[in-house]
Amino acid sequence: MSQRVAAVVVTFNRLEKLKTVLSSLAAQSTPPEWVVIVDNASDDGTAEYLAGLTEPSLDITRLEENTGGAGGFATGMKRAYDLGADLFWLMDDDCYPEPEALEKLVDGYDQAMEAMPGGVPFACSLVHFDHNELAEMNIAAPDWKWARLWVQGQRAFLVQTCSFVSALYSRETVERIGLPLREYFIWFDDAAYARMASVGIGPGVCILDSKVIHDTPTNVAGDFSRVDDQNIWKFAYGARNEASYHLHHESLLSYLRFVARVEILMHRGRVAWHLRRRITGRLLAAIRFNPKAEQVSPPLARTH
Repeated sequence: MSQRVAAVVVTFNRLEKLKTVLSSLAAQSTPPEWVVIVDNASDDGTAEYLAGLTEPSLDITRLEENTGGAGGFATGMKRAYDLGADLFWLMDDDCYPEPEALEKLVDGYDQAMEAMPGGVPFACSLVHFDHNELAEMNIAAPDWKWARLWVQGQRAFLVQTCSFVSALYSRETVERIGLPLREYFIWFDDAAYARMASVGIGPGVCILDSKVIHDTPTNVAGDFSRVDDQNIWKFAYGARNEASYHLHHESLLSYLRFVARVEILMHRGRVAWHLRRRITGRLLAAIRFNPKAEQVSPPLARTH
């Protein structure tokens, strides 16, 4: 590949899974030029393990506090940008790319860039739970004109958003919109970034032959009908973050629709009242929560 790729991996207390990720990256048919690892203040031996690695392609940042996935990816993308990467390949520490995942992803991205008049703002892999089943939480939302590339013979379809489980962004995109919103901490930071990247450009693309495994305990796509005492902390971030995006990046109507959808889902799921009150509070907190993207440089003027 003529374009220099930096894989950006954010990790927190999942050392054994991180080892599998690193092995998968080393086995790529076209390995990334850099593997940027952001350790979110792990205390499970990750820091000691990473300190013992000597591969020249590794670039390791150890954070003193856990900044969540959002903060980790913002830090890692900034580091990859400073290294001079042209493409940023983002993944969690439980994402295992198949050997040709990066090669297929970049090839598919390049083909989509040529085929779409305004290019595409991002590309993503097809994410599996195992080799026979898609990962429910990482199914990219198809765009209404999803088949535009498919009818041209490309093994790809257009999507509105994607997760940070094997997502590809260009240097130009990072310069145009800045870094992921680190204040989100966790949940919806990836969807928000894809939507920000799509403004004025159009949909992204999912490359069907670029495959990764997402090593999660269960294959369930979470929604607000599933809030319980164990996962409430995640849903609280999700409610605030997504509500904030709808209100401050889209419209008041978009925000109100989201609030209504969350309340209906919690009602249908018979979520406990004390949990519903907490989620409702986070929906209201979104009114005053409007973080801005950190810029890496002055935005580039577009010529097309």
